[in-house]
Amino acid sequence: MQRTGGYRRKTRSKLSKNVRSKGKIAIRKYFQEFKEGEKVYFVAESGVQTGMYHPKYHGKAGIISKKQGSNYYIKIKDGNKDKSILVHPVHLKKV
Repeated sequence: MQRTGGYRRKTRSKLSKNVRSKGKIAIRKYFQEFKEGEKVYFVAESGVQTGMYHPKYHGKAGIISKKQGSNYYIKIKDGNKDKSILVHPVHLKKV
């Protein structure tokens, strides 16, 4: 039996935008820069699907470890494990 649903299953309210924030995405948010060691939050921009993290990390905080292309590796603690997630800067917010 195959698993029903995909990556964004059951995320209707989690990944939906506020009514006042719908519309075009600010270009400065798309091209924002971060430095290594900076603390950031995972805040999904649902209008951009590329470079999005898994929805279970939504709202969590992490530390930028390195840059790869235009994306960033974020170190987080998931339970007892240290994980590194590759995320596009449009889905990140400075603390």
